[in-house]
Amino acid sequence: MTLVLLSGLSVLGMNLFLPSLPNMAVYFQTDYGTMQLSVALFLVASGLMQVLFGPIADKVGRRPVILWGMFLFLLATLGCIYAPTAEIFLGFRMCQAIIGVGTVLSRAAVRDMFSQDKAASMLGYVTMGTAVVPMIGPGIGGLLDAQFGWTASFWLLFGLGAMAWVLTWADFGETAQKSGKTLVGQFREYPELLRSPRFWGYTLSVSFASGAFFAYLGGAPFVGTVIYGMEASELGFYFGAPAVGYFFGNFLSGRFSTRIGINRMVLWGCMIITGGLSVSILIIWFGAGSQNLFFGFMTMVGLGNGLAIPNGTAGALSVRPHLAGTAAGLSGAIMLIGGAALSGLAGVLLTPENGEITLLLIMMLSAAGGIVAMMVVVWRDRQLSQS
Repeated sequence: MTLVLLSGLSVLGMNLFLPSLPNMAVYFQTDYGTMQLSVALFLVASGLMQVLFGPIADKVGRRPVILWGMFLFLLATLGCIYAPTAEIFLGFRMCQAIIGVGTVLSRAAVRDMFSQDKAASMLGYVTMGTAVVPMIGPGIGGLLDAQFGWTASFWLLFGLGAMAWVLTWADFGETAQKSGKTLVGQFREYPELLRSPRFWGYTLSVSFASGAFFAYLGGAPFVGTVIYGMEASELGFYFGAPAVGYFFGNFLSGRFSTRIGINRMVLWGCMIITGGLSVSILIIWFGAGSQNLFFGFMTMVGLGNGLAIPNGTAGALSVRPHLAGTAAGLSGAIMLIGGAALSGLAGVLLTPENGEITLLLIMMLSAAGGIVAMMVVVWRDRQLSQS
């Protein structure tokens, strides 16, 4: 449950306030595009920080890195609440990204304790718990915005972050053996991962699959408010649609990964996302689109991610098990920086005339890239089995 809370808080920090973006733009007297950067900048900063989290945690252990990271998250959250301008808010928003330490090191802790396929199963159950967060987070954020204003979402994050820090201090025992290397020596392990085709295949398949979701984060508020004319509270309710599928996808991963194998699960996940989005594009192309259909098909994105992410992550962390923390940080960084690019791209390209189709095309092409990346892993596994 501690791992679920640590992972879930990172997701909540990403999407709780999204229904408030239009109102935040009014508050800071800026345009929507500027406030939408709070998603892309958060992802970029989180990705860059995760490059550091892994090696440091392999050197000194998981527990102290998590505790310090969460403490800094609390300070950054207060900065967001009291920011006088949009620019200062965005600066503290980037600092908030340090909460990603919870997600990265939760995954590493699972890999510390279990073998590859079993780790995929356990990660499925952990992320199944966190799937509840994006399911209800935007809805709660929309209601808080309607009743108390946009800062209420950040006060909720502060309170939950403080609770998570206390629980981690009391419950999170160390799972890793300290490497004994200097920090410079720990960073020198990166080339061992970067030379592995399998690491790149697993990492890119997860990155492309989750990229569809990150593009959704960047573009769905625009589609909901501008194209469908939805209020913040209504958008918050619909916005959690992918999390419904993500919950069931993670359940299937927890139940069947050990039996079926992680490669098939990742491949099937990417194919489900690509197929679901293709159908959605065709429906809108023929003029039958609606907000119910648009957000309804996003459950397929969640379902596919629920299959792809825990299995692909377990694969990336298992390429070099002694570098699980480093691999978790590096793969997470690649995923988030790619997600930031897609989120920003969605925010830039969408217009009232082409919003739905453009967003869906970006998401579909990203998921299709995941299929290609996973085929690299399958090819490499066949090479290794024949040698």
